[in-house]
Parts: sequence; C-alpha cells; structure tokens
Amino acid sequence: MPRICQTLGLLVVAAILFSSPWSHSQTGAQTPAVVTFTFDFPASQPERYAIRVPYAGAAHYQSAGRLSADSDETDSFDLDFNLTADTRQKVFDLAAKAGYFEKDLDSHHKALAFTGKKTLGYKDAQRRGESTYNYSSNAAVQDLTTLMQSLSATLEFGHRLQYDHHYQKLALDEELKRMQQMVRDNQLIEVTAIQPILDPIIADPTVINVTRARAQRLLDQAGAH
Repeated sequence: MPRICQTLGLLVVAAILFSSPWSHSQTGAQTPAVVTFTFDFPASQPERYAIRVPYAGAAHYQSAGRLSADSDETDSFDLDFNLTADTRQKVFDLAAKAGYFEKDLDSHHKALAFTGKKTLGYKDAQRRGESTYNYSSNAAVQDLTTLMQSLSATLEFGHRLQYDHHYQKLALDEELKRMQQMVRDNQLIEVTAIQPILDPIIADPTVINVTRARAQRLLDQAGAH
C-alpha cells in the first residue's frame, strides 16, 4: 500500500511539472514560456507595436509611428514594465485555450474590414506557435486581442505623458483627464505599468497641483503601492 501511494505521489508531481509554463531544455535549464503580440496598421497611432509577456520577469513594449495625427514626425517608444499576477496568468490561460496559436487563427471572411495585421506567438522549450490574423472567431483569441490592445492603450498614455512632462507640461492635465475617462469606461488595464512615468510627474513641483493630484488618483485607484 505505501508503494502505491508513493507511485501516485510521483504521478501528481509529474503532472504538475508537465502543466507548468516553465519548460525544461535539453540541458536541464528551465526556460520560461513567452507570449508575444504584434500589431501593424499604418492608419493608426502607433502604426506598429509589439508586446512580449514572459511567464516570469518584466514584460516589454515597443512601438513606432507618428507622434500625433497631424504630424509627420515619427517617434518610437520602448518600455520594460511589470504586469500584475492576475493579468499575466490570464494571458497564459487564454494562450492555452487558443491552442498556443499552432493553428491558423484568421476567420478568412473577405467581407470584413481590415482592422490591422495582428500576430500572436507562443514559445517555450518544447512548443512553438504563431499565427497572423485580421479577425478571429476564436473566443480566446478575441479576449487576448482585446487585452493586448487595452494594454497598449495604457502604455501609449505613458508614452504621451512622458513626452508632455519633458516638453509641454500644460498638456499633462488634459491627457490625464482622458485617461481617467477611459479607465472608467474599462478601456484601459494595468495602469500601474506606467507608475515609473507617473511618479516623476507627481513629485515634480513645477507641475500644477491639480495635475499632480490627478496622476496620484489614477495610481491610487489602480491599487499602486
């Protein structure tokens, strides 16, 4: 009987290890799984962005495009940021539900308007998947696309706030007002990801007090520490 229990225990441990987002390479080193999302749409702002979410460690965001709709000046933005555990887990749960993007995700409906070239990717030591789509009928892909686009919207607010803080401080308040409204409308997620951009605004005595207080409220509502 003890031998049977021991065998069952080993099977449980093996099942946990097999289902973990940490995969083992042939050298025995643990390799964290990574989910990526890229978006290309010349008519949008930004025109292109990429999000990389590892199962452990900092995520990364990179975008490029025009600084504003009425400007020909191009700009790029790079940011390492932290995701909450809940959002990170949701990303990997949705990737699993979508079959790790190993199959074609596009609906191939020709009547649909083009809303940008989107690519989801997954990689670990044993599995690799990537698929490009305009629109997908897969519910998990739809949810993950919405999540990534909402995350990009938050990070792009950080990009504009960083620019305004350096070059046009009087524009900060309007940008923060827009951000507050979009948070209320559930169009933004992970506001704490841009805390390293908001904190210097809050601490800057040359920024008007109303604006500094607005930035602080955003962080407080997001549960920043």
